[in-house]
Amino acid sequence: MNKISAPVVTKLNSISKSYISGAWGRDAQLNSKERYWEHCLASGHKHGITVRLYNSHEDFMANKNYKDEPIAPSYTDKNAVQGSGTILYDNTVFYQCYSTAEICSFNITTKEIKRMKLNGAGIDNKFPFCYYSCRDWTDIDLEAGQDAVWVIYATEENHGNIVVSRLDPLELNITHTWKTHLFKRSVSSTFMVCGVLYATRYVSTYQEEVFYAFDTTTGQEINTLSLTFEKVAAGIANLNYNPADRRLYLYNDAYLLAYGIFY
Repeated sequence: MNKISAPVVTKLNSISKSYISGAWGRDAQLNSKERYWEHCLASGHKHGITVRLYNSHEDFMANKNYKDEPIAPSYTDKNAVQGSGTILYDNTVFYQCYSTAEICSFNITTKEIKRMKLNGAGIDNKFPFCYYSCRDWTDIDLEAGQDAVWVIYATEENHGNIVVSRLDPLELNITHTWKTHLFKRSVSSTFMVCGVLYATRYVSTYQEEVFYAFDTTTGQEINTLSLTFEKVAAGIANLNYNPADRRLYLYNDAYLLAYGIFY
């Protein structure tokens, strides 16, 4: 990756400008239909219980013909969403389960929920993204790959540095884990592209910089990157790469932005 485009999508989320935390994107499974999704954290910018689904890009841009899919009956239900690290992959929502160091998966068709413990993961603002100003409830970040789901977090055992685990999305178990030397509180967001972890940091209200990469294939860490991209607000709640359309999706305070990337 050597360049990130200017935003190709810029719009306010469909609910309210006060919803500054959440995530959005397109179903990241390569063979999935074009389904866009939006997830806004409604309870103290911490919890969510629905994901909003659109069956076309046109519907998403027009805020019409959507369905609010219920994941949990209340914000304090054990299956409610905590934090803004959510991803949609192969018709399944992956997220941090309410108030635990566990990953939940919710199948939109069958309504089945699976849970998996993430041993040692710091939660409840122990290791959030924190470069410019700490973004609460970002301890656990989920990302989609071509055939896997990735989870990015930090542990005391790794001294608060980022840990990357690769999940089997069907079995919901960890297949591999890598430990980095990058302190999680020293970055403002992360995303995965083709098995490479990228980390960003705040430059200004309107600019962010990719400054670090970790290759899970080789174990190599690169600290010399400087790839800047535009924002419309200071805070980042979620940043994820979608292998289906090769775009980056950013939840930028209450705004939804998308970018093309170039190699």
